[in-house]
Amino acid sequence: MEIRVQEAAFDAGDELNAFTKRQVNAGAVVSFSGIVRDVPGVLKHIEIECYPAMTDQALAEFAKEAKDRWELSDVLIIHRHGRLEVAEQIMMVATAAKHRIAAFEAAQFLMDYLKSRAPFWKKEITREGENWVLSNDADENALSRW
Repeated sequence: MEIRVQEAAFDAGDELNAFTKRQVNAGAVVSFSGIVRDVPGVLKHIEIECYPAMTDQALAEFAKEAKDRWELSDVLIIHRHGRLEVAEQIMMVATAAKHRIAAFEAAQFLMDYLKSRAPFWKKEITREGENWVLSNDADENALSRW
């Protein structure tokens, strides 16, 4: 299990290749990468704030729950903080399991919890000003399936 909260950019392809090569007992690897979505003509960049030690601990708890619940052989979570430009990668989740359904479900679980419960604060800087991004009903409702 590897959890990284970092400012530095990362290469999702390299990360996925390295993660996959370590999976000698898995039959499935699932990954998801999140990128800064453009709001055409409006978004300049985003800023993500966190307390890295607190965030590391929260993400490790989510990963442990997923690993136990779906009998995963491995989990990778990378999440960036700091200033991020449009099209930059924000985060990545990878799960490895004996079977694909477990790997897919665990990745979805982790994404839902990262989106709604991870201690990150995101601010959008637009041409009109700055605003903190609040949680939305769809993200909160997604947690109910777990």
